[in-house]
Amino acid sequence: MQNGIELRIKGKVQGVGFRPFVWLLANRFNLFGDVNNDGQGVLVRFYAPEEKKLTQFLQALQQELPPLAKITALSQRQISASDIPHDEFLIRESENNAMDTQIVPDAATCPDCLRELFDRNNRRYHYPFINCTHCGPRFTIIKAIPYDRPNTSMAAFPFCPQCKNEYQNPADRRFHAQPNACADCGPHIWLSDQTQVLSQYDEAIEQAAQLLKDGKIIAIKGIGGFHLAVDAGNEHAVHTLRQRKHRPSKPLAIMVPNLEYLTALSEAEIRLLSSPAAPIVLLAKDKVPHVAEAIAPRLNEIGVMLPSNPLQHLLLHAVNRPLVMTSANPSGEPPVLKNEDAQSKLAGLADNFLFHNRDILQRADDSLVRAAFDGTETIRRARGYVPDETALAQAIEKPILALGADLKNTFCLARSQRAVVSQHIGDTNNELVKQQLIDNLALFRQIYQFAPQAIAVDCHAGYFTHQRGLALADELQVPYVEVLHHHAHIVSVMAEHNLQGQVIGLALDGIGMGENQQLWGGECLLVDDKTCHHLGGLPAVALPGGDRAAVEPWRNFLAHLQQFVPDWQNWMTRRGIDTNWPLLAKAIERKLNCPPISSAGRLFDAVAFALTLAPHKLSWEGEAACILEAQAARSSFTRQQLDSTNLPELLRNIRMPLKGNQLDLAVFWQAFLTAEGTPEALAFAFHYALAQGLAELAHNMAQQYQCERIVLSGGVWHNQLLRRLCKQALADLQVFSAHAYPMGDGGLSLGQAVIAAAKLQA
Repeated sequence: MQNGIELRIKGKVQGVGFRPFVWLLANRFNLFGDVNNDGQGVLVRFYAPEEKKLTQFLQALQQELPPLAKITALSQRQISASDIPHDEFLIRESENNAMDTQIVPDAATCPDCLRELFDRNNRRYHYPFINCTHCGPRFTIIKAIPYDRPNTSMAAFPFCPQCKNEYQNPADRRFHAQPNACADCGPHIWLSDQTQVLSQYDEAIEQAAQLLKDGKIIAIKGIGGFHLAVDAGNEHAVHTLRQRKHRPSKPLAIMVPNLEYLTALSEAEIRLLSSPAAPIVLLAKDKVPHVAEAIAPRLNEIGVMLPSNPLQHLLLHAVNRPLVMTSANPSGEPPVLKNEDAQSKLAGLADNFLFHNRDILQRADDSLVRAAFDGTETIRRARGYVPDETALAQAIEKPILALGADLKNTFCLARSQRAVVSQHIGDTNNELVKQQLIDNLALFRQIYQFAPQAIAVDCHAGYFTHQRGLALADELQVPYVEVLHHHAHIVSVMAEHNLQGQVIGLALDGIGMGENQQLWGGECLLVDDKTCHHLGGLPAVALPGGDRAAVEPWRNFLAHLQQFVPDWQNWMTRRGIDTNWPLLAKAIERKLNCPPISSAGRLFDAVAFALTLAPHKLSWEGEAACILEAQAARSSFTRQQLDSTNLPELLRNIRMPLKGNQLDLAVFWQAFLTAEGTPEALAFAFHYALAQGLAELAHNMAQQYQCERIVLSGGVWHNQLLRRLCKQALADLQVFSAHAYPMGDGGLSLGQAVIAAAKLQA
């Protein structure tokens, strides 16, 4: 009996046109057999051809992949040919068994669908849900594996005869495209106000475009949630949106119809904007003309994206101008997903609603990235990137569920040599976000058929994620592992770069639980995947009023002055602070609700306030630090090649030298407060002094521990100026920072999972 060959293919191979791709290749090489999807990925069987033909087939299989496909593993074995079709090549029905394949992220409208969308002779002309196997919703419409139409929100829309023919034809671009639909059988759109439907289909797009031109605010249902849209060039309309959303100054993202609305883009920026992920990309303001100043007040960058789905393409084409596209949620709550919730919860925010009737099953916010000097920088990872997997350097023996942090929460599923990090969930101080986290955990476990044998949590016992993790461990009767916050930060970058062994970590953020219940935020650490040793960093300073200090920068200014400046009372008086700061100073002296913390984030707040750049009360996280960086980037120093042997006087005088293994903030503050210079120059001097101090500390530790690899992680490292200055000062060492994941808490769960696995396997 003739032998057969079986190929097991794993990776992003479902929902991307992989089976028709195999079918076409098999016909090209005259192979007989079949292909199907199952929980493991894709299974191909065929009669064994001659060696040369097999080699050619395997080469084509890996070199001519569909746009969204990715093979991560391919194995081959001989089988009996008794059950293989002997006179044709077939595509068999999917099987549902143990899950071991990747789910594909949502992908922006492909060029072929975009051409059809605006082709008057095409039957999908102006159809807002056009898609094919190369684009469209994936992750956001899935509820189970395998990825077939009955397991998606498209199950509610039976095929018309034409769409069914496309779906069943292996030679068609829409073969087994699960969201395939047309105006006759698929979802549709309509425009409404608070009480009634105003228009549908093309008329809804035209009317919505006119309302936007008239300055109205419209809530628009997308792929992973709702947006609030308004004319980005209309100052009054933008201010109205800010007022209604209680968002006085936090930057807003905009969407432009096409790249022609932007200027002087780099190749990297064009590549990111035009990628299938279609993220928000941070661009210099001078590259984004003709938008309101209120979009990103006092900052140097604006978040910009291109349309990522057909509805957005139609609307932007009709309105023909940039639009604000910000998440549609009441202040502090997660974005809404359902039409009825939008109608009720956004009643005070939106004038009108552009709805559709395809359910969103998975929330996915817009991803946020930057084409930085050192490569792509991911600030928020969600739509377009999730749930892509990360290959791990070490195999994980027991499946690990890591719960992440309470702010910018993500969670992570890790097993074998792969990790899947969830989309951005948000800040769990809100009850609705907590519930979304719980719901998403359950859904991921169901989709991935994931049974954790251990739970990883942040060691901060007050975190909701810590408490939820312990409850889940008790419920499942599995062990839990507590992980230091900054250990997880450093190991998340190590996991991304497949680094093993020891590294010197510089972990900078606002706050995280460290050893012996100490609050950390500016640490130099000796780290591997199991251990974390504190080597030095910023000195601990009082955090007056606890969490209130994170939103009132003057409190941090007071704490730093009181600790490091002899005549600090004079500086407080000179600064003209209209609060009862003497009372707070006494609380600091008596250590009343003023825990010590070595926080880089709070240092940035204090410096920004010293330069009168920060308000008394912040309206969004990181506001003071972002304004401080923007000011520093405007300094003439940023355009100079700084030579350490011939530095400008201001940079020579303002320093953070080492005092033992800590940066000496007394030397810094006493020089900084008396220095003469513009706010821009002084802001740059602070960045330069901090970078040089950290680099000196890292050099010393690298030499002491014979370790040439430096890892930067923690949210403060999203400061591009600080990162560039520090990397320049460490140019003689190997320096790593995150690219695929956020350096802030959004990447934390990946590090937690790797650490927990290493500790359990030790």
